[in-house]
Amino acid sequence: MTRTAIIAGAGRLPAAVAATLQAPLVCALEGFAPEALPVDMAFRVERLMPFLRALEDAGVTRVVFAGAVSRPRLDPSLFDMATAQMVPRLLAAMQGGDDATLRAVIAIFEEAGFTVAGVADVAPDLLPGPGVLAGAPSAADQADAARAAAIVAALGAVDVGQGAVVAQGLCLAVETLPGTDAMLDFVAATARRPDPAGARGVMFKAAKPGQDRRIDLPTLGLQTLARAHAAGLAGVAFQAGDVIVLDRAAMLAEAERLGLFLWARA
Repeated sequence: MTRTAIIAGAGRLPAAVAATLQAPLVCALEGFAPEALPVDMAFRVERLMPFLRALEDAGVTRVVFAGAVSRPRLDPSLFDMATAQMVPRLLAAMQGGDDATLRAVIAIFEEAGFTVAGVADVAPDLLPGPGVLAGAPSAADQADAARAAAIVAALGAVDVGQGAVVAQGLCLAVETLPGTDAMLDFVAATARRPDPAGARGVMFKAAKPGQDRRIDLPTLGLQTLARAHAAGLAGVAFQAGDVIVLDRAAMLAEAERLGLFLWARA
């Protein structure tokens, strides 16, 4: 029998994933507890090898990463000998960017004997297929979405971000380390369209080209819609099958209420 551990971060995604699994073991990095989901086991990066042994002792054979985690501050005094030997490997991966770091983390779990599954593997309904889910993007909106998709692909190729905002063919903002909320807040505070009566703009999200889909997929939630509306955008587009949509029914209702379109772009 397969027992799955959720390596949980902050936010609502871990609870959504847990709802699709039978008796998962919920584990969380200290300081990044998930919302509305009790944690069975907390761990620290400095004690990663003992944590992996604890998973094995608990009968875990598969792990799923879900939720937001930023790089924690490490306490050198807490490292055990086995974990300390991995530090040069992790530091080298961090120098290569987020994607290289995540690939190194996946490799460590696989080398310990665990299967690493993605959210798409265990909860495929969280990733909508192609289609307009709410509203109706205009021809101008579709052109802006195509432009934003090209920008996101270029950014992703150098491991920078997973989102961009385009209005009237002009890039108003791109997602960098501060994340999607900061990008949309920037647009709300600073963006000016060349034609005030023209297209209001589109936010587009997608996974990075070549990204390992088992970890760090883009996620959209109600907060995204609220910020997109505050930024004066016409809607939100995203790559179909590559982006997690939380609370889909509530998202569709809120998009309709705010007058935003929500489009899973093929």
